[in-house]
Amino acid sequence: MTQIEVRPLVADDEDKWRRLWRGYLDFYLTSVPDAVYDSSFRRVLSGNAGAAGEFRGLVATVDGAPAGLAHFLFHRHGWSVEDVCYLQDLFVAEEHRGLGLGRKLIEAVYAAADAAGAAQVYWLTQDFNETARRLYDRIGVVTPFIKYNRR
Repeated sequence: MTQIEVRPLVADDEDKWRRLWRGYLDFYLTSVPDAVYDSSFRRVLSGNAGAAGEFRGLVATVDGAPAGLAHFLFHRHGWSVEDVCYLQDLFVAEEHRGLGLGRKLIEAVYAAADAAGAAQVYWLTQDFNETARRLYDRIGVVTPFIKYNRR
């Protein structure tokens, strides 16, 4: 029987986290320098210790081995008194897809947001990410907003 668990990232997860995050970035056809890996991992560990405004990291494990990740943070929002929760990164290794890990990671972020009294949880995805969007359509609501970046 397969054992699935979602838990906070810990320092000992770094090598496997790097492999997962690299897979995530590869999916979106991008890469970042090693310094960003170092900084991002330190940030998620800091956030897991309760540092305000810092990223937090979760890992989904299959039989004890990290197989998926989620990065999220709480921040102020001009439309609510309460903070909101931004789920920035969500990824499940290809060989572990179909086990419900993505849903479990999102539900764990929802639980953290509820515990923190966040007004909402939101995330972005690419329009071509059809597999993930099938899950998102079941557990979230698509909004009419379109994202722009500075030129």
